[in-house]
Amino acid sequence: MVRLIAVSDMPVIAHGSSRTGRWLRLRRLRIAVGIAVLEGLLVAVHAIPKLPALLLAGLVIVVYFVWLRSSRSFVTRQAGWIAAASQAFLALIPILFIVVGTLALIAVGILAVVALIVLFAERS
Repeated sequence: MVRLIAVSDMPVIAHGSSRTGRWLRLRRLRIAVGIAVLEGLLVAVHAIPKLPALLLAGLVIVVYFVWLRSSRSFVTRQAGWIAAASQAFLALIPILFIVVGTLALIAVGILAVVALIVLFAERS
């Protein structure tokens, strides 16, 4: 008896990839977020100054798009992607703080207006 295996059940291996590169590709988002969180915490506790961290993040992203993205090495491309993505996440942290801070100020302002309306609406 012959058992036929569907083509979709067979794993596809990218041409030119390596075992290390495939391992990085499977885990690259988790690794990038982990690096960004760790580096973000270091920036938040002032172990790393903000401005140099953001400048380095921009430099890493530029290097990825200019050189690493077109690298012949699959491992180098994956490692470059991880580095660039983690730095992009790190650069988003200050923007997130600004957005959340602004929303918090708007919420406080709305609560203050509601409190004033309630106070002036009371009949004494």
